[in-house]
Amino acid sequence: MSYKRVRNSSKRSSNVSVELHQRVTVTIKRLGINGEGIGYFHRKLIFIPGALVGELVQADVTEIKPKYLRGTLIQIDKTSPFRVQPRDSYAGEVGGFELEDLAYPKQLEFKRDLVKQSLRRYHPRAYDHYDVRDTIGMDDPYEYRNKAQFQVRTQADGKVIAGLYKEGTHEVVDMETCSVQYPLTMKVMRALVKMVQELNIPTFVESNHSGILKTLVVRAALNTNDVQVVFITNTPKLIKKHQLLEMIADRLPEVTSVMQNINPGDSPLIWGEKTVHLAGNDSITEKIDGLSFELSPRAFLQLNSIMTPKLYHLAGEALNLDSDDRLIDAYSGVGTIGLTLANQVAEVRGMDTIQEAITDANHNAEINHIDNAQYYFGSAEDLMPQWMAEGWRPTALVVDPPRVGLDQHLIDAILTCKPAKFVYVSCNPSTLAQNLVQLTKSYNVDYLQPIDMMPQTPHVEVVVKFTLKS
Repeated sequence: MSYKRVRNSSKRSSNVSVELHQRVTVTIKRLGINGEGIGYFHRKLIFIPGALVGELVQADVTEIKPKYLRGTLIQIDKTSPFRVQPRDSYAGEVGGFELEDLAYPKQLEFKRDLVKQSLRRYHPRAYDHYDVRDTIGMDDPYEYRNKAQFQVRTQADGKVIAGLYKEGTHEVVDMETCSVQYPLTMKVMRALVKMVQELNIPTFVESNHSGILKTLVVRAALNTNDVQVVFITNTPKLIKKHQLLEMIADRLPEVTSVMQNINPGDSPLIWGEKTVHLAGNDSITEKIDGLSFELSPRAFLQLNSIMTPKLYHLAGEALNLDSDDRLIDAYSGVGTIGLTLANQVAEVRGMDTIQEAITDANHNAEINHIDNAQYYFGSAEDLMPQWMAEGWRPTALVVDPPRVGLDQHLIDAILTCKPAKFVYVSCNPSTLAQNLVQLTKSYNVDYLQPIDMMPQTPHVEVVVKFTLKS
């Protein structure tokens, strides 16, 4: 491919003349929300994955939009002093390693800046006076992910591979090692791939939706070393199942739970509706702060078991609970936050819209002998007004929503209920900032504490402490 090389001119022009696959030279000014380098070609933004702040780079223009460009990094003419050699050879090819070439202290600085960028974008009340604290990081920012969810395919030469999709494609990149995975997950994953190869189990073929095995999921409990394996299949039938289970029992004694999830066809979702038990237990057990949590295959748990206790301690400190408090644990999942705080309050009520999570949460309360916590199936925006109408009013609230942030009806319920103690645990600074626009009608923001739950990626968790306005 030939390039037309154009250097970034100091001349400012709103109508930038640029062609696809034009080669441009750009100075990177900052990192974007996905960890990509951002610079300007004339006055038009250009996003270049893999480029770092302060670098002078050459890029191939791959997308032209009215307000921005996208480019592929070709060459670095001036290298950042904070660029490091990634441990993973496929960093830049697949997701989950976007910042692996950036020195870790600078990753932490970037994540704090990401929170501040989001606040500047949405302008919640008095945002420029918020106390955005330094990001809390890991002592060793590797080998932390407790779950590997790899696509399985068979190459033309007959080799079975397992890994993640190459960015923007459905081409699976074979990942024999992975520096951010807890080592036990990778040990089990590679052993399973070998078994599938030996038994010649047909893997999924996307072109005609044939084959059986689509995805391998391996979750390891850091504090018990229990391992759960889930085979996600295109068909209910898993051929050579008995031989496969015998191999697992013989070669992988740490695997204490084997399940199968059926997800037929070319659904963009990884998980199907039906999960069946194959061997061992239905769940594995993880311990957090001395409490046991039984995890079914689809139960949500923070991916970083090393930092999870720290996250929950931060939430507890921000809530500043006492023995008379009545705490709501919204978006509760299997009850991990609420149950770790139950010994500080009079009562915990939690809720989730996934029935299996509620079943798990109440079971987890039972096995930990916690009798002041109860979890309910339903949404917080429905249950909170119902409880208030019945005369039960919460004094404290913790929310830990998915990346889409709080449901509008829940925001309305919070602003009606106005619990005095309120903490928001966010995994998406952008939707957090949007929610703050409305929440700050009734609450002051005491501080925002970023914590790095996913090193080497642009993701960051934020614990927000609120105080009810007088």
